[in-house]
Amino acid sequence: MTIRRLVVFGGTGDLTGRYLLPALAALYAAGHLDERFSLRAASREDWDGARYREWADGQLDRHGADFPADARRAVTTSADYLRADVTDPADVAAAVAGDDPVAVYLALPPALFPATVTALHRAGLPRGSRIVLEKPFGENLTDAQELNRLLSELVPERAVFRVDHFLAMTTVQNVLGSRLANRMLEPIWNSTHIAEIEIVWDETLALEGRAGYYDQVGALKDMVQNHLLQLLCLVAMEPPLTLGERDLRDRKVDVLRSVRPLTDYDVVQRTRRARYSDGRGVGHDVPAYVDEAGVDPRRRTETFAEMVLELDSWRWAGTQFRLRSGKALGKDRKEVAVRFRSVPHLPFGQDQDVRPNVLRFGLEPESLSMDLTATGSRPETLTQLSLTARMDAPDLPAYGRLLLDVLRGDPALSIRGDEAEEAWRVVDPVLSAWERGLVPLEEYPAGSEGPPPRHATPERRDDLLHEESVMPTE
Repeated sequence: MTIRRLVVFGGTGDLTGRYLLPALAALYAAGHLDERFSLRAASREDWDGARYREWADGQLDRHGADFPADARRAVTTSADYLRADVTDPADVAAAVAGDDPVAVYLALPPALFPATVTALHRAGLPRGSRIVLEKPFGENLTDAQELNRLLSELVPERAVFRVDHFLAMTTVQNVLGSRLANRMLEPIWNSTHIAEIEIVWDETLALEGRAGYYDQVGALKDMVQNHLLQLLCLVAMEPPLTLGERDLRDRKVDVLRSVRPLTDYDVVQRTRRARYSDGRGVGHDVPAYVDEAGVDPRRRTETFAEMVLELDSWRWAGTQFRLRSGKALGKDRKEVAVRFRSVPHLPFGQDQDVRPNVLRFGLEPESLSMDLTATGSRPETLTQLSLTARMDAPDLPAYGRLLLDVLRGDPALSIRGDEAEEAWRVVDPVLSAWERGLVPLEEYPAGSEGPPPRHATPERRDDLLHEESVMPTE
């Protein structure tokens, strides 16, 4: 059943203006929406419908200018506005009022999810309605479990869309396509041939006015716990029987369950955190993170996070998975890099510079490349080659694909409840160790490559080893 009513709580926020409104324009332009569709935005601003449509016009001019004018006009024409407290059952009931099913999008800080879901439960939803939650899904494992409980009392699991727009990016889906549609790759997609897989989202952008959200979460929760773990699932999963919701999501959960739990000692050895100091960004000076407007230095929020994981599975025993994300770095690097092991023997002499093959899935911009070694211009000499293919632009932006799936009721690219909990199980030990100061908060100049590699001091390593050796067993 296709839903034709969308209610957005947080309808005047950055997510709505930057992504959701342009996504709706893309759906109109592609013919997926018509005059029967309606959008209601609810937020705290004391606006009326005319003021909201004026604001929406400005956001579409800024972030959706590539879409036809009639598609952008259709979005604003379909929209109305309601001032509302998203935690008040009466206000929530007014926002979702109507007989037809409604898709309710919580474009809100995660701290508001429980109160808003509780208000929705008291207000009631028409039969067949769906609810959409942005990442991060809760603040930790306990939060995620409680939120899942609240949601289960409101709508069936299949009507809950825990969305991560990375899953709707064509390049992310191309990881699966390249693996499963090419016979030459899947037989070597294992630890026998692959030494390390890097999943990286490094960006030159600094805070860019997002302190209200970012300073509450940091790089680990903002990027690694959701986006990069989702990429890990697609890279490491066993081939699903189909790409339907059950098969695909079952295999993703299998990956998360196979992640070897991190002890305190592992966290010290395998994770890093840092924040940027003042420096020179791309074409402009960047203030230190602690000097950005809206930042509370006492939170010690990281802008760079890295963790190295191992999977306890037949396919991946012995392969490392490095997940990394940072802000205000010297260059954008957004890719999945699959690093193959070196060849066991070379008949070209011992002085040849031979680098292992690397298969790169470029996420932004979209590309696919392979680093190879071949014979050079002289006999018995080797040279490095890079074969690169540019990908066609997607038919819909990522948020357009997600909204279409929500309205049509296809949850395959949303995150199931048990998957959300397993993702927190992976990250919770890191958060705990960081909060206790076991991993120092380093600094790196804005515009640099990030913090240099650092390891625990011998004394700290000995302390942690002793702590583990005296830990009681069950």
